Amino acid sequence: MIRLNCFLSALLWAFLVSCSVARAQDVAADLPEPNPGRPTVSTPATLTPVGYLQFENGGLYGADSQEFDTRFGINQVTKYTVAPRLQFLALSEPLVHASGAKGESLSGSRPGEVFAGVQAVALAGEGRVPTIGFSYIRRLYESPAPEIDIGTFRQSALFLFSEDLGGFHFDVNGIFTEQAEGRVRRGQFGQTLSVSHPIGGFTFAGELWHFTQPLTRSNAVGSLWSLSYPVRKNLIVDAGFNRGLTSTSTQWEGFFGFTYVLPRRLWSLH
Repeated sequence: MIRLNCFLSALLWAFLVSCSVARAQDVAADLPEPNPGRPTVSTPATLTPVGYLQFENGGLYGADSQEFDTRFGINQVTKYTVAPRLQFLALSEPLVHASGAKGESLSGSRPGEVFAGVQAVALAGEGRVPTIGFSYIRRLYESPAPEIDIGTFRQSALFLFSEDLGGFHFDVNGIFTEQAEGRVRRGQFGQTLSVSHPIGGFTFAGELWHFTQPLTRSNAVGSLWSLSYPVRKNLIVDAGFNRGLTSTSTQWEGFFGFTYVLPRRLWSLH
């Protein structure tokens, strides 16, 4: 664990240094604009800028769950779009700290789970035509740390829909996952609806989401509210909270984080 923490600290410092160097070198007019997937549960069907690395980092605190008393996790998502319709992504929780873990989960500090996936655009939206996409994610590492009410999965397939209408942005997801507990395998189904709207320099978002809980034959439902603000053209910060609406949902979650796009392409389009 000590080696892991040292390694994660080194990665964080390297990232901060790279951000500082990039800030000194960049011209604001040439900076790429992020396409954040956070802080909502919903994932946009649109992709990040082609050729640029995008980082989505943050912290999530949850309390009053059937899986734990309190839980804090640092989450990290890296996205890289290699073509206008194809994107690769890596998701992880470098650190999870939980107290009052239930069942076979473990309290204390430990690394969370690691996933990798791909997202593709099936229909590129323009004007009144929505953007429609699909995504597939596979778990690479299973953690003994407790999970939030949605649970964990071995693999996941997502249907993604995004549209702008009347000054509002809509993201709708249909989510199909495979959950596992020992030798038991169950299918999980989820639906999300996120609506966002700019207010001054901020973007306000509200979301309703629902996931079945097949291993306990129940349902998790939540209402999420957030604000985000572009500190720079390629850096957006966000914060908000989520309220669980069923007895098997994590009752309160608070989160904060940022989305940052590296200012230079990893490779040239020409």
